[in-house]
Parts: sequence; C-alpha cells; structure tokens
Amino acid sequence: MFPEQAVIVTVSEEGVTCHRPNSVVEAVTWDDLQAVLLETTDEGQFATDVFWILIGKKGGCVIPQGATGEKELLARLQTLAGFDNEAVIAAMMSVENQRFLCWERKG
Repeated sequence: MFPEQAVIVTVSEEGVTCHRPNSVVEAVTWDDLQAVLLETTDEGQFATDVFWILIGKKGGCVIPQGATGEKELLARLQTLAGFDNEAVIAAMMSVENQRFLCWERKG
C-alpha cells in the first residue's frame, strides 16, 4: 500500500471530506467551494508530487494524488461548470513546483 492510499476521500451530495491517518479531518461543502487547484512539486517518483487543493470560504482540503476515493473526486469535480480538464492534463505532465487553476466560482 502506498502512503497516500491511507488518505480517505469521501464525496457526497453535500461536499468532500478527507480523513488522514493521523485522525485529522478536512472538509468543504459544494456550496462553499470557491476554487479547485492542482499543485505539483519537483519531487518526482520519490514522493507524492501532485495534490488537489479544494478551497472554501469556511474550509478546504488538500488531497494527495493516489488517495483512496480520488477517482470519485475527479469525476465529481469534472461536473462543475467550467472545470478545466486541460489544466489537469498540464498538471499531470508537470515536473516543477507549480499550481494549476482547474475551477473557480464565478460571481
């Protein structure tokens, strides 16, 4: 098992919850969600190098690529109006320390 698989992401009608192995829980509701970013590092194959950052007014989540439930998270994020799949592709190809804006609430 890879360490990032110990991070459990739950996607519901209300929002996203991220449970870490150290008992820390992060959450954001869909109504509160303001932006979705992907952050990449230059750590490459030696460490987790891609992270989802979900930013809310009252909360948020930082989720490593490979977390349990990440596929369901991506599927739900892709239903957000204006979600930028090209930003996701660019992030997955990045080998530098960068942030990619995948979605931002308008208005």
